[in-house]
Amino acid sequence: MRVLVTGATGFVGGWMVERLLAQKGWRPLGVGRRDRWPEELAHLGHVPLVSIDWDQPGSLCSQLRSFGPDAIIHLAGYASAGRSFREPEAAWWGNFSVTRALFQAIEESGLKPRVLHVGTGLVYAPPDGDALLNEESSLGPASPYAASKLAGDFLARKEGERLGLEVLVARPLNHIGPRQDPQFALASFARQVARMEKGLQPPVLETGNLTPARDLSDVRDIVEGYWLLLEKGVPGSVYNLGSGHALRMGDALDHLLRHARVKVELATRGDLLRPGEPEIFRADTTRLRADTGWLPRYSLDETLSDLLTWCRQTV
Repeated sequence: MRVLVTGATGFVGGWMVERLLAQKGWRPLGVGRRDRWPEELAHLGHVPLVSIDWDQPGSLCSQLRSFGPDAIIHLAGYASAGRSFREPEAAWWGNFSVTRALFQAIEESGLKPRVLHVGTGLVYAPPDGDALLNEESSLGPASPYAASKLAGDFLARKEGERLGLEVLVARPLNHIGPRQDPQFALASFARQVARMEKGLQPPVLETGNLTPARDLSDVRDIVEGYWLLLEKGVPGSVYNLGSGHALRMGDALDHLLRHARVKVELATRGDLLRPGEPEIFRADTTRLRADTGWLPRYSLDETLSDLLTWCRQTV
């Protein structure tokens, strides 16, 4: 099984490639903006990686014809909801224009790969109370990031219908773990703690709003879900991915600080607050579990411990 992974050099992409390598007979090809694996993914140096210009779909088309993928996992895109308010054009280019370029390249190649388009659970409107979000929940993206991801979802499904492709859409909620960029909250907290332990910064941890409750999953559980969707997902379907449980960010931080080797004080930074944030988001993953048998394996404490260990090794 030959699988092309776009965005392979990113946080989720690296874990996805590792998951594919663990499956006998599966051959991944990474696609990124550079043709060299970053330092944190140097152990994947034996996996072929090609760079392409998304403004020139022909460069991807040639790679598709050469590799002949049976499946594509589309992870490439713009990843930051918070930053997208400052740079909406970049969000729309990364999440809509890049998706359009992918399907243009597939059409030109003449191939018929199975495609998993990875979107986000942030496309849903805030629920009433603590209701679970299922795939039929009302849509209401609240950021340029989420709006551009939703547009990419619709484009992928429509292009799949037009081209006769098996297309599935994944909508994950928050996922965390080792190698995550510190622009994201818990990765930032873990990196700050690791720096404190080495005396590189005072023991004062800067946070934003810790009141919202979020559905937090281990990135390794999420990529397991993606692999299972390639194997067993129903074409044309949308699938939520998440733990189904919501935890206040303050409580998640408490879990992380249990693993800290220093006493930490908290300081709230106004520029890290996001006005209008929904209070609670959690996923109903009934469809995913029914169609694929997916079950999460990692506890939150395991994930946060692994994240902090990685930060200690890299600061």
